[in-house]
Amino acid sequence: MKNGSLSQNGNKKPEDTRKSIGRRGEEFAAMFLQEKGFRLIDQNWRCLFGEIDLIVQRGEEVRFIEVKSRRSRTYGLPQESVTRTKLRHLARSIEWWISRHPHPPTHYQVDVVALLWENGTWNIEWIEGVL
Repeated sequence: MKNGSLSQNGNKKPEDTRKSIGRRGEEFAAMFLQEKGFRLIDQNWRCLFGEIDLIVQRGEEVRFIEVKSRRSRTYGLPQESVTRTKLRHLARSIEWWISRHPHPPTHYQVDVVALLWENGTWNIEWIEGVL
């Protein structure tokens, strides 16, 4: 075992996993958007077509947020992983959410919050209106 990087069962510590960086990124993105005046409606909403990371609202406007987090630039910037296929699945998930919501929004859009963990801090890029 090197520097305590593995647990007793040989798995990486939870804070080292991709899932963990993604979860922390979503938490940071939610706080970032709340500081911008949005109220969190839902997080990690799932349906047959996929998942919506964050659903936030400010006034009458609803935003569906795709959050992408990375620990390095090795495989490119986080936002580069938002593919056409991902956007298509996201659009179908949004349609599903709207069709089942008791008070569907009159105005909504899709944004990407891209987070890069560098030097102990999150670098954030908020890309509005991708759909």
